[in-house]
Amino acid sequence: MKTLDLQKTRETVFGKCNLILTTCITILFFCMIAQVSPTSAQAVLFDFDNAPLHSPLPINQTVSGVTAHFSATGQGYSIQDNGAPVVPLGFTGRFIYPSSIYLADLLISFDKTLIDFSIMYSCQELACDDAATMRVTAYMNGSLVGTNTRMTSHPGTWPVDTLRCSFAQGFDSVVVHYDSRPPTCQDFGVVFICDNMRVTVFNATEILNLKKFNEVLIIPNPVPKSTTISFSLIQSEKININVYDTKGRIIKNLFNGYLIKGEHQINWDVNDDAVKGGVYFLNITGANYSRSCKLVVVN
Repeated sequence: MKTLDLQKTRETVFGKCNLILTTCITILFFCMIAQVSPTSAQAVLFDFDNAPLHSPLPINQTVSGVTAHFSATGQGYSIQDNGAPVVPLGFTGRFIYPSSIYLADLLISFDKTLIDFSIMYSCQELACDDAATMRVTAYMNGSLVGTNTRMTSHPGTWPVDTLRCSFAQGFDSVVVHYDSRPPTCQDFGVVFICDNMRVTVFNATEILNLKKFNEVLIIPNPVPKSTTISFSLIQSEKININVYDTKGRIIKNLFNGYLIKGEHQINWDVNDDAVKGGVYFLNITGANYSRSCKLVVVN
């Protein structure tokens, strides 16, 4: 009887242990799912309402654990409010305001890696029929990741729109730049006002998207006259290949179209495009992924 009772006791203990172990594994499984769930990546809003009024850049702002460092080129920017000479429609509280009528880039770096960035902007335009082109260029540890431009679809007087970029491999700084004046309305300053910056922090979800390209090879690099870019796709998709200079301007579009999965080669004749010697960045972009490589042109 004692042997039977002992056996039952062991079975009960083992049963409880198995139940506890199963429960722990289940909890761990759902925790892992929660960590990689697309809904876990939430946008963080910087509205600048807590920024020091009338303070010139540079300044730091921290929201929801994300710290952004704001600085500028040229005569820079400052924090203003509704008492500023111009307050575009939709701008409330405090916002980033130009300190002169001359061109100045807004430089923003972050203590976290981001996958998405957007900022509301308004350029100086008075009753224009077209609009200026704004550009945002993203970097990771100083290396170019990619760039994007925006020309508002509703021009007029101080029109308001949103400039954004998204790069799944991540970036930690951006440059917001007035890229070009309106095509037919060029009598105004190359200045812009900014408000309501939103960023999304890189998390485990984006790790799943990293394996789109195998290693990109550029041979030769440095590039004397021409070079061959070799890469392979894990899946078939539309690909865009651009060459940028260090300011994020497109120098050459090498390819824009659909490619099947597998290995591919793109040739670039530097001499035919009269590209000057210097440092450039090759950017290969797919539907949800972008990869950049540095190349050096020697004439």
